[in-house]
Amino acid sequence: MSYYQKMGQIPPKRHTQFRQQDGSLYHEQLVSSRGFSGIYTILYHINPPTKIKKMLEPISIKTELLTDYPLQPMHLKTSLSERTGEDFLDARVPLLANNECVLSICNPSKKTMDYFYKNGEHDEVIYMHDGNGYLYCPQGKLRVKKGDYVVIPRTTVYKMEFDEEVDENGKKVEVRMMITESRAPIETVSRYRNEMGQLLEHSPYCERDIHSPQELVTEKEPKETLIKTKKGNFLHQHVYDFSPLDVVGWDGCLYPYTLSIYDFEPITGRIHQPPPVHQTFQAQGGFVICSFVPRLFDYHPDSIPAPYNHSNIDSDEVLFYAEGDFMSRKGIDRGSFTIHPGGIVHGPHPGTYEASIGKKATHEYAVMVDTFRPLYLTKQALEYVDANYAYSWLE
Repeated sequence: MSYYQKMGQIPPKRHTQFRQQDGSLYHEQLVSSRGFSGIYTILYHINPPTKIKKMLEPISIKTELLTDYPLQPMHLKTSLSERTGEDFLDARVPLLANNECVLSICNPSKKTMDYFYKNGEHDEVIYMHDGNGYLYCPQGKLRVKKGDYVVIPRTTVYKMEFDEEVDENGKKVEVRMMITESRAPIETVSRYRNEMGQLLEHSPYCERDIHSPQELVTEKEPKETLIKTKKGNFLHQHVYDFSPLDVVGWDGCLYPYTLSIYDFEPITGRIHQPPPVHQTFQAQGGFVICSFVPRLFDYHPDSIPAPYNHSNIDSDEVLFYAEGDFMSRKGIDRGSFTIHPGGIVHGPHPGTYEASIGKKATHEYAVMVDTFRPLYLTKQALEYVDANYAYSWLE
């Protein structure tokens, strides 16, 4: 994210005296990426952000990867998963991972967090499959809605609070999320940007679709606060006697933001367009995230709207089915995953290729993650595996 923002009170010059009403200094904090050569934000705290009061025992969160799992197309029936845990961290279930990323589901039963969280080694992209709420961080309060990608730079201290709401049938709305963690920074797509970082005219979204925190929340009173930091297969627990939301102002280019899948404008053509036209984010050298949204089909008189068979030579393809009718797949429910690894051919299910001819549009929503190095199933993913999926092209 490279758009300058500022909020609250800040001094005229960085790294200069900025005093509180009692004459004491506010405490400046630089939050930077790539050492001192990447994008950054400067926060101004009432209290020193270094002042740890107490440390609790670290919690092990090591993920066991199944590196010898047979090469095959896979279907994870995560649509059958209801609540996966109590709160925002307990409910995270990692399903696929490699050295560059971790893909998880998260369906918490609690709507609030009594601690803050910080991912010390990954950027995060939360796809809000169901539910609405707010993200609170030192840069302010950010509204989060169903269909949003919530992009959270690493080391951002935050907590989530979800709305208590019911649907049109009076049924309680459960919170469901897909979470992608990235070793590399999550960025907008480089081919959609000019030399100033501005999104170009042919980009499927623009700056108006990107939403940063809109309200600064400053907690001035002393308040014992737990921050859980993910680093090196542990959640490290630090207790402070003040809130990390004790910020009176900030400016810079590093902050959480949202981009709704419903604001992604599809690129279409006379014949079938390849997956890169759906690209939404990039993580340099690691993977890309794409958005499949309702769109008009190809309009060449002899076009075949369904995707052609193709071999993934250099990437593993993961598709999370969010909403709608998935015209190239059978037996895949809302909220499930398919994984088509590199080294094996994949394509539309029997009957869907021919059946797509003459169709005018699709009404699907899906999130795709294409990695450039092999993904591995986790041990937790085994309970969701559809053992018959690899044979589903025989029907």
